[in-house]
Amino acid sequence: MSDRHHHEHAHADDRHGEPAHDHQHDHDHGHGHGHPRSSSGGPRHRLAHRLAHLLTPHSHETADKLDPALEASARGMRALWVSLAVLGVTALVQAVVVVLSGSVALLGDTVHNAADALTAVPLGIAFVLGRRAANRRFTYGYGRAEDLAGIAIVLTITASALFAAWTAVDRLLDPRPVSHVPAVAVAALVGFAGNEWVARYRIRVGREIGSAALVADGLHARTDGFTSLAVLLGAGGAALGWQLADPIVGLAITAAIALVLRDAAREVFRRVMDAVDPELVDRAERALREVPGVRAVGELRLRWIGHRLRAEVAVVVDGEATVRQAHAIAVAAEHALLHAVPRLTTALVHADPTPAPGEADPHLALAHHLVSS
Repeated sequence: MSDRHHHEHAHADDRHGEPAHDHQHDHDHGHGHGHPRSSSGGPRHRLAHRLAHLLTPHSHETADKLDPALEASARGMRALWVSLAVLGVTALVQAVVVVLSGSVALLGDTVHNAADALTAVPLGIAFVLGRRAANRRFTYGYGRAEDLAGIAIVLTITASALFAAWTAVDRLLDPRPVSHVPAVAVAALVGFAGNEWVARYRIRVGREIGSAALVADGLHARTDGFTSLAVLLGAGGAALGWQLADPIVGLAITAAIALVLRDAAREVFRRVMDAVDPELVDRAERALREVPGVRAVGELRLRWIGHRLRAEVAVVVDGEATVRQAHAIAVAAEHALLHAVPRLTTALVHADPTPAPGEADPHLALAHHLVSS
């Protein structure tokens, strides 16, 4: 006897990736069965928990389930538009100084900033696609578009690193004088300030909504800020009459960009390969073990779909439990997961009976399908 239970839920989280509150989230429990919870709280604790559910608007309608996802996507889009505007103004200011000074290094930095602003395009497309509901072809929805956007951003960072290296080597082989050095220095500071502000903003929002692609885009903005600092140091060297300062510092900054590229590529690669933080798995297992009626936790899987988590888990229940009792335990297990795991919106819980002495494995019929090739 087994039971499968599958609902989609909204799970709010705070700025640090922790649940926004311990005993309250937006979903309905009008299933006609109880919801056992962890035995860690007393009667007063359970009463407060029930009152919270009674006083909170609940629904299992599809539109209501998608609201948190839409809100996260809207925050991502807002981050993209704001950063696009800031970087656009930054690039425009630098372009004016490029025309006045003829600084090739500043020209490269300007191109960097323009390219960084354009990375908002694939991310914006990904967030728009992520709002579309699942259908019979894309049964998990379109959240994976964010991972594709992350790959595009990593490729853009790679191109930026190569361009920075090429520019530095070219200046090293063919040093050129720079005019209007004070203006170049100011433009470099503007470039660094704009990029660092955008980097912090994108990384913060990306982590809050769980978007690896937006975090990678923030890291990309930070690399362009480093490039701006290279222009500043190069301008200082030019002011002192050392024309090789700019290309040498440019090569050092290229190495720094390569380090940032490594971190961004690793994050995006892990997301594409369905990797999750092992701490999330540990947290989910601890929560499941505290659910009354759960004898053991079997296979547990977590995966990111865009900036939302999905869980699939098998729990062991009393073999003599009725279907309704097993279903109630599955609901409680799902409930516990939604409280314990930040950004988890969907959980599929499978209930397995405790093996009886001499009883054949109920999954034996599936064994030949599970043999690895």
